[in-house]
Amino acid sequence: MQKEKLLMTPGPTMIPPRVLEVMGRQIIHHRTKEFEDVLDGLQEDLKFVFQTKNPVLMFASSGTGAMESAIVNMFSPGDKVLVVSVGAFGDRFAEIAKVFGLDVQKLAVNWGETVNVSEIEDILNKDVNKEIKAVLMTHNETSTGVTNDVEAVGKILKGTERLLIVDAISSLGGLDLQTDNWGVDVVITGSQKALMGPPGLAFVSVSDKAWEAYERSTLPKFYWDYKKFKKAILKETSENPPYTPAITLITAQAEALKMMKEEGLQNVFERHKKLALATQAGVRALGLELLPKQEDSSYIITAVKAPEGIDVEKIRKIMNLKYDIMITGGQKHLKGKIFRIGHCGYVNKFDLVKTFAALEYAFDEVGYNVEAGASVAAVQKALK
Repeated sequence: MQKEKLLMTPGPTMIPPRVLEVMGRQIIHHRTKEFEDVLDGLQEDLKFVFQTKNPVLMFASSGTGAMESAIVNMFSPGDKVLVVSVGAFGDRFAEIAKVFGLDVQKLAVNWGETVNVSEIEDILNKDVNKEIKAVLMTHNETSTGVTNDVEAVGKILKGTERLLIVDAISSLGGLDLQTDNWGVDVVITGSQKALMGPPGLAFVSVSDKAWEAYERSTLPKFYWDYKKFKKAILKETSENPPYTPAITLITAQAEALKMMKEEGLQNVFERHKKLALATQAGVRALGLELLPKQEDSSYIITAVKAPEGIDVEKIRKIMNLKYDIMITGGQKHLKGKIFRIGHCGYVNKFDLVKTFAALEYAFDEVGYNVEAGASVAAVQKALK
């Protein structure tokens, strides 16, 4: 009998029943008062989770599309940017910037480590002619399971003309990111991770300083044009939004954000932290090591080094096909060397206990001896 898959992945993540129910309703038209009310409510709740006073723009797009949107709206060909990369998605930001003709200076960090903020400060201090227009960075790098200190970078850039543009696709709604208080000029996220929605929507907040940069930008933009979407939000145009929206996804996301508001943002952050620390405890009980240092380990996803001589892809296959639980493997040069357990969005303690029980069974099947119940007990103890 087919069972429901438990997605313990960095995205897409499990969707709450309340949200699924909304997705099953008949479609409504986007040029109606009914849908306008949905958009108005969603806008206020997006400001709530972004922790910003500014309008939050919405696109029918993956998070990568929103990363591209930030490039074309903020810059002109030849502009120099500092891209901080601690993994696959930092690399992606650099690639997008290069495609659009930006002069990319890349600060690359060993995978599994976070960036040393003093290195960013040193690079910016040496840029005496102020050629670097912005710092682009990932808040939470799912490929390596680490979280960068965005707040500290915001302090460095505060009071300068340089922009801080942050890929928060996996972190927003799961980790504290105080957009306005930390001075983050552009924050990018997606619907399918901590925000508990289905894939297909991307959201972008834009600061006053970033809107000034928009006015200077000469890169071509049509679908991604931020001003069109801002005018729609502010009702300066009859078309809200400017193009046919993903109506079902939007109504679903609106319901998911209502749930987050009901739970309370700080409670959401604390829940993610507790699940992450319990995951780390379970990993230690299996005799395994985290890829990053514990203090750098993400509260969104935990990256674990594979035991010597064990085929981690076989473990993943057993968990998926036999126990209906999906975890993820490593990317690029980490493929086969790590596995990753996601614990963001609509995840609870019972999901985590179930995951570690299945993980113990899978390890036993491939010949890696573990004490039965050891990781499950460690997870339960940590969750208390």
